[in-house]
Amino acid sequence: MPVSPPVCDFDWQAPDFSLPASDGKTYSLSDIAGPNGTLVMFICNHCPYVIAVMDKITRDAVDLQKLGIGVVAINSNDADAYPADSFENMQKLDFPFPYLHDQDQSVARAYDAQCTPDFFGFNADLGLQYRGRLDASGKNADTGNVKRDLYDAMKLVSETTHGPREQIASMGCSIKWKNT
Repeated sequence: MPVSPPVCDFDWQAPDFSLPASDGKTYSLSDIAGPNGTLVMFICNHCPYVIAVMDKITRDAVDLQKLGIGVVAINSNDADAYPADSFENMQKLDFPFPYLHDQDQSVARAYDAQCTPDFFGFNADLGLQYRGRLDASGKNADTGNVKRDLYDAMKLVSETTHGPREQIASMGCSIKWKNT
């Protein structure tokens, strides 16, 4: 069953993190933050919503980096229950941004991440300005020419430090939480 996160809580401050990446390095929020904003994405390897739009996520990430937006993806799913989301399988993917492993799920909890994909767009002061969808495609990979909601919102953030007031929530598979 698809899950949608809550609407944007404007100016909520990005929690810091320090997580291992699929490239063998460890990254913190300050390592990722861009001069014009930061995009933190919660994704995973197996979610059909993520798989369907991975090319668009990559395209938008590259385009946002050109605007001075730092970009990172975090996988917080329980890899014991979902082996496709293991760190080893994360290392098989080649992204133009760091792909971090949140094994203990503390970062997902700090961000209140709800689904994959879940997008958090921050301004240069790390205040939340966007928590919406990538675009209208959902888990339909080939939807033609749709408005680039995430890209347009983060472009606005890079130019004005403020995100759009009207935002449509992302939709995807729930984060796969560990049994506690």
